[in-house]
Order: sequence, then structure tokens, then C-alpha cells
Amino acid sequence: MQAKKRRAPMSASSMIALGFLMIILAVTLLLMLPISSSSGKMTDPLTALFTATSAVCVTGLIAVDTATHWSLFGKLVIITGIQIGGLGVMTVLSLVSLILGRKIGLRQRVLLQESVASLHLGGIVRIVRVALIGTLIVEGVGAALLAIRFVPMLGLVRGIAYSVFHSISAFCNAGFDLMGSISGPFTSLESFVSDPLVNLTVCALILIGGLGFFVWDDLVEKRFRWRKLSLHSRAVLLLTAGLVVIPGVLFFITEWSASMSGMDVPTRIWASLFSAVTPRTAGFDTVPTAELSNAGSLMTLLLMLTGGNPGSTAGGAKTTTMMLFTLMAVSMLRREDDVHALGRRFEGELLKRACAIVVVYLCMAMTATLMICIAQPALPLRDVLLEVFSAVNTVGMTTGITRELNVFSKLVLILLMYSGRLGSLTFAILVAHKSAPARVQYPADKLIVG
Repeated sequence: MQAKKRRAPMSASSMIALGFLMIILAVTLLLMLPISSSSGKMTDPLTALFTATSAVCVTGLIAVDTATHWSLFGKLVIITGIQIGGLGVMTVLSLVSLILGRKIGLRQRVLLQESVASLHLGGIVRIVRVALIGTLIVEGVGAALLAIRFVPMLGLVRGIAYSVFHSISAFCNAGFDLMGSISGPFTSLESFVSDPLVNLTVCALILIGGLGFFVWDDLVEKRFRWRKLSLHSRAVLLLTAGLVVIPGVLFFITEWSASMSGMDVPTRIWASLFSAVTPRTAGFDTVPTAELSNAGSLMTLLLMLTGGNPGSTAGGAKTTTMMLFTLMAVSMLRREDDVHALGRRFEGELLKRACAIVVVYLCMAMTATLMICIAQPALPLRDVLLEVFSAVNTVGMTTGITRELNVFSKLVLILLMYSGRLGSLTFAILVAHKSAPARVQYPADKLIVG
């Protein structure tokens, strides 16, 4: 009798995917409990699953208003899901191991490397420590700054609770808010459009959370000395600055007579800054998304696709991916043999991965858009596109159609949010059938392209 073949160990990507799925299901079950709703009644499974997926995948799309539908217990469940989802399941498990004084083995280090998108396996535990300590500090400072505004407005206890909730939500690029009981359901931060303190604090939390834990560690280790930073860190910092300034100026111009009509110039500046930062997976808004001009909507879609940086709390295709994708196109136009930037050349395998990521994201978004349009033909195409790109890039911005979606459309968005948090290429690889190695190498041939 032949001995049974040993099953191959589960890959790091599969472990991370399973971890997120288990957390989503746990949060779903907790949100279904009567104690989780403000009415004391059980929330239907689809609404609970949609909210749980949006929270753990740090998206921000909601089928019911967070402030008015959920009880204190429900809100605690949601913010806990956001915190775990933002840091990453494996990072949180490593925190537990560190607290208990347990050693982190090689297998767990590999999982952490995949989770935080580190370039090297060595020093991964240090990166996790920096991530956890940095998260506590940044969220604490953010909550303290927001408390300056919220405590006088809401009272001591409620003001501190709101400050902590929104600080965590902003840092994790989640986009969940509790303003429904203050300025009306589904209004996000629109009542603070002209408030410099709230705008700057939330924008800073979004950007810092979106830098990536590897960049954090590199900045701390190199003591913020530019020339000593890795190529990745320098590219991320330059891209982050450019993706704030350039879109900010464009939003100021395109929305002058549209969504920002009637605002004074200082308010327009704050609204333009926020509109440039939040589409890169944060999900808050100070200007209603439904009121954006066509140009503003298109810029929002492009920023959604770009997203944050690898190994961060943000989603999207990632800034470095879009940089490589663009550089490759520029290199082809210039008829250059190599793709290079900042004095470095990029390998073909890296470029192929960047192209695959962009293609997979676009294919998933277009397929989902088609499916929802078929299921609900009355919905405007622009609104569906924004909703789909918002889901797959874990953004959370919406024109307001989330509540109008039927069961099928919501299930499509749930799948998009989950795949977007894992990374669409990772998700596609996980669900695709693994092909056996080719026994022969096919002869090369040519196609006419372009």
C-alpha cells in the first residue's frame, strides 16, 4: 500500500486570505446580534456581512448609517475590525506573540514579510514593532488633535470616543464615520469642509497610514536622511507628495463651478486638498461625491486605482505599481531598452508584475460594472463605476447608490472589497487553477500590436 502523499503547506498568501476571511465572518456574526444594533433587533445577515467586509477590508462602503444603526457594542466591533484589517491579521497575531513573550518562527516571519510587503525577511520583527508602536503614537496624536474640536462640540466622554474612532478610521484608510447623528446620515465629514484642524489631521492620518510600514522602518533606521533611504522609500515619498499637490490643484480648477461652487477661496483650498487625499483609499469626503464634475469624477477614479503604497493600510493598485506601469510606457515611446528612474534600472519580472496588477484590477472593475449594470439597468453608469472602483480599491467613496443595490450587486461588491484588501493579483492567483509545468517550449512567433 502506497504511503499517502503529504499535502503541500499552505502558502503565505493563502494563510493571509484565510485569516481575513475568518475575521470577516467573526465580525459578521457579532454584528448580527441584537446587542449590536441601536434598535435591539437582529441585523439581517447580508447587511452584517457587507458592513463586516467593508470594515475588515478598510473600505468604508456602508448599507446602513454607522452612527444611527449600530449600538455602542456594534461600533466597538466595527472599529476593532477596522484596526485588525488596517494592521493586517498576521501583524496583530505577531503582536499577541510578542506580548506573550513567544518567539516568532521562520514560518511566521515569512507570513509577516508577505503581510507588510517587506523587501527582506531579515529585520521583519523590527518592522512589526515599528508598525505597532508607530500606529499607537500616530493614532493617539490624531485622536488628541481631533479632540480639540470634538470635545467642546460633543462633551468630554462622547468627544473623546468620536476622536478615537475617527483617528483609527482615518489612519487605517477605512472611511467609517459617526457623523450621522450630528449632521445627518451618510454625510461623512461634509460639515467640516472649512475646518483646518479636522482637514489637516484627517489628511495627515490618511497619508501616514498609507506610506507603508517598510517606509516607516526605513525612515526611523536612516534617521530621515534622504540620501540614505532605500529607492523604494524615496519613490514612495516623491509619489505621495506629487499625488497630493497635482490633483489638489486640478480639483481646485475643475470643481470651481461644480461641487465647490459658492465656497470662499480658503474653503475651496481645504476641499481641494481633501479631495486629492481621500480617493486614495480613505473613503471620507468633505464635498459630496455625487456633486463632482465629470472631470472630478474621472480624477477620483484614477486616484482610486492608484491607491496607497505597498505594505500600508491603504488599498488600490499601489503608487509604485502605477509608476512602473507608466515608466514602461514612456520607455517604449522613447525606444529605450531599459526602464529606469532615480538612477536605477528595473528588472523585467517586476515590470511584468506591475502590468499584471493593473490589468487584473481593471478587468475585475469592468466585469463587476457590467454585472451590476445588467442586474440593475436603471443605475447611472457613472455612479456604478465610482461604486465598483471604490470597492475593489477599498476606498469607500460613493454617490449614494450603495443603499439602492440589490442582493446580487452587494455580493459583487463584497467580493471586490475582499479581493481588493488581499490585492487583486494575489486574489486572482489564489482562485486560479495552478497549471502543470509545460513539457515543451512552444516556438516563438509575432503579432502586430498597436
